[in-house]
Amino acid sequence: MSLSIDEVRHIARLARIELGEGEAQDTLDKLNNIFGLIEQMQAVDTSQVEPMSHPQDVAQRLRDDIVTESDRRDAYQRVAPQVEAGLYLVPKVIE
Repeated sequence: MSLSIDEVRHIARLARIELGEGEAQDTLDKLNNIFGLIEQMQAVDTSQVEPMSHPQDVAQRLRDDIVTESDRRDAYQRVAPQVEAGLYLVPKVIE
């Protein structure tokens, strides 16, 4: 697939991009090169290639899930103005 200069101007107008004559031709060349690369990539036979989630066969190293801080909920709720059943009570904001 290749674009024409008129199509590039139309796309630029839709995108509200102002292109001069030299810029339009330069953009046309770049877009056609991109389309050429896409056509080359689509021509490659990938029917025997298994889909993968990552290009490298790596695994994420995970650390052990260890509690590093003590439970301080009671200490925090002791200084709260109002607490009920382990919940902080606040004034009603929405009527």
